[in-house]
Amino acid sequence: MRHSLSLEYAAMSEQTRTAAWGIALLRIALGIMFLAHSLLLKLMTFGLSGTAAFFHSVGLPGWLAYLTFAVEVVGGLMLVMGIHARLAAAALAPFMLGALVTVHWTNGWVFTAPGGGWEYAAYLLVLCIAQVLLGDGALALAPSRNLGPAPKGPLVDGARPYELHPAVSYDG
Repeated sequence: MRHSLSLEYAAMSEQTRTAAWGIALLRIALGIMFLAHSLLLKLMTFGLSGTAAFFHSVGLPGWLAYLTFAVEVVGGLMLVMGIHARLAAAALAPFMLGALVTVHWTNGWVFTAPGGGWEYAAYLLVLCIAQVLLGDGALALAPSRNLGPAPKGPLVDGARPYELHPAVSYDG
């Protein structure tokens, strides 16, 4: 039996409801950041061929620039729209780890250092991991699968309401 949205919402504490909006804010901001990083930096500033040349200059295959661009655009859109945000963030995390290890780590901490330091890539990596753990939050068009078993419904033993998590499907 599927419980109505109003029953689910009413059973949530204020903290749980506001957490859903906080998670959505993280998801949308992270998606916008990846869209800006790919479209504004890689496409419009350096061009994809320039980005491929940069990848080649640091010892990476040039084709990886095109794959990185595509993953950042698609992943960014998925995050903004709330389409399987956990999957999108999980797909983006290895690219940030790769950027951190292969390009930015030896440049120092501050991103404004020559060659760009590691703070920005590390921060985006941590945010991707947090998004995977937290889920979609509010306003997700296609919510992610749960990381664990879903609760059975908004009532335990038919009597006591319990805290509902906004990123969990409540099919009972």
